[in-house]
Amino acid sequence: MTVTIWTLGFFHALLHSVMTSRLSFCGPNHVHHFFCDIKPLLDLACGNTELNLWLLNTVTGTIALTSFFLIFLSYFYIITNLLLKTRSCSMLHKALSTCASHFMVVVLFYAPVLFTYIRLASGSSLDQDTIIAIMYSVVTPALNPLIYTLRNKEVRSALNRKVRRWL
Repeated sequence: MTVTIWTLGFFHALLHSVMTSRLSFCGPNHVHHFFCDIKPLLDLACGNTELNLWLLNTVTGTIALTSFFLIFLSYFYIITNLLLKTRSCSMLHKALSTCASHFMVVVLFYAPVLFTYIRLASGSSLDQDTIIAIMYSVVTPALNPLIYTLRNKEVRSALNRKVRRWL
């Protein structure tokens, strides 16, 4: 599974690198983004970028949708097995709590990515793309440890004590 993901990622990056290298660039060489993403780079190209945008939206959207669907399918399988086989409410609560925190992180990551690459290019703005890119590349990784840490009872009780002191 790891080799498949690495190979897919390599060929995905190679596809966009080759397609972008075939474009001619003129004018400003400043990418209006906080990192060099493909969409803002295509805005700097002088030639026709329709094929590049189509490949970007189609290939990236397909990869994102497929991986999101597989994750969603695994959640469906886990929850179905839990509901059918678990007789203890405490075990069910613990398992669903674990799934809920992980599902929150998955949604925080995939929602902006899917929004970025599935919507039409005509409705795209650089400011909106920058905010969405910050969401999936900075906010989600920053919230990830917090979400998983709040599952710990000791951390929750310490946080409750701090909040009560402030109030």
